[in-house]
Amino acid sequence: MKVLVATSRTQGDVEGDYSFCVPGELLWITMVCDTDRLYPERGCGCGRGFGGLTSHRATTTAEVAELDITETQLRLAVTTSLTDQGWLVPETAELHHELVAETVDLIHEIAEPLPAGTIVRRWIDDFHAFQPPAPR
Repeated sequence: MKVLVATSRTQGDVEGDYSFCVPGELLWITMVCDTDRLYPERGCGCGRGFGGLTSHRATTTAEVAELDITETQLRLAVTTSLTDQGWLVPETAELHHELVAETVDLIHEIAEPLPAGTIVRRWIDDFHAFQPPAPR
């Protein structure tokens, strides 16, 4: 299945790039704070980032990868990460399924139509894909 993973490819090509994820770790599309939504050039930068499911850190560069992972395994990875980060708490148990489903659906929506190796960048709710030149 196609998913988004952290990559160092093209990292630094855009001013303000950051990468604190583990290369190759699964990514999710994080929520965007109000400051970044209102003032994206002056905000914290979360509106340009993807979140690492394992490290709980962020990066501005995602890569489409074809991994040997099932839908169930991806849902479990998302559920575990969001629980560990405090997004899924017992008081909101009824929302868990919906949030996990929306997160996984968005990963599929972005990754599935693109070839593996495509770099994806984000600007709030817009995602831009490009195929970088092959390494020399």
